[in-house]
Amino acid sequence: MSELRGTGPSEGTTQRLPVVGEGSGPQADRPGPAPPADDGPPPEPGGGAGRDGRFWSARRVPAGLVALLLLIVASAFLYDIAAVRAGRPAMRWRRELTRQLAERPLDDVWVLAGAGTAAALGLWLLVLAATPGLRNVLPMRCAHADVRAGLHRDAAAAVLRDRAVEVPGVRSARVRVRRRTADVRAVSHFRDPDDVRADLDAVLTDAAHGLGLARTPALSVRVRRPGGKG
Repeated sequence: MSELRGTGPSEGTTQRLPVVGEGSGPQADRPGPAPPADDGPPPEPGGGAGRDGRFWSARRVPAGLVALLLLIVASAFLYDIAAVRAGRPAMRWRRELTRQLAERPLDDVWVLAGAGTAAALGLWLLVLAATPGLRNVLPMRCAHADVRAGLHRDAAAAVLRDRAVEVPGVRSARVRVRRRTADVRAVSHFRDPDDVRADLDAVLTDAAHGLGLARTPALSVRVRRPGGKG
């Protein structure tokens, strides 16, 4: 705010002058709206703050079977050991197992079969522990770190199939969605197959991007006439 002292009849009084940037009138003394806060650029479509990795399966059935098997074997051994410590004779199956392990050579067929079975079971458990599982759920793009979303393969295939049958000249379509590819098999009944294939490529490419998947599947489109092979 500026003040100017005048000279003349009204000397000794002050007069308020407008300041640059300050309006005049009854709205002049009201503060203007604050500028919008800059929250940074919007997230890019190809990636966000969240994790776009595959979903991991809980593997409850394999874990439950292994735990049940270990519980049965450990309970049998503990019961037999406790019975022997109580003065009772060892069970027949444990005496027979001890005798077989002591008498059979290492190159015996049953020893090799048992070792191979145990190795295969251990390898299967390692594979289950190192792989995510849930192959039917495709991860979607995430914009927030605490939110994860997935799309079932059948649902993605249904969306692409519905878009495919809307293309003029397409009589029927079959779609199979995998982790990285989407196989489309269409039947054309009145248009040229090359023209139908070009339209399908354009329509399905847009539809695949619209699914919002973390990894957009690559399209493999084939068009054939009714009764033909392709």
